[in-house]
Amino acid sequence: MARSIIHIILHFLVPFMVAKAGWKENWLRPFIVMALTMAVDLDHLLADPIFDPNRCGLGFHPLHSWFAIAAYFTLLLTPRFRIAALGLLIHMGLDGIDCLWIH
Repeated sequence: MARSIIHIILHFLVPFMVAKAGWKENWLRPFIVMALTMAVDLDHLLADPIFDPNRCGLGFHPLHSWFAIAAYFTLLLTPRFRIAALGLLIHMGLDGIDCLWIH
């Protein structure tokens, strides 16, 4: 349970730190965009059970698939979507770290 709570906190804390470091005085918009990438977890609604603390989401959920992660890297090349792509990749990285604890 504590691991899950820490995991969720990190999904907001890390984008906050990245936004503050990368955008100095104009950090709020990048932080909000990166925080909104949490919506990628809506694909958990397709799973049964919806939440399983012992399941690695990477490669399991559609928006956490390796194809989707490659698309997020590609979006880094587009200035319009760069901040969202960064948020999505931070999200996938944190989920990947969480997967290490499971296995």
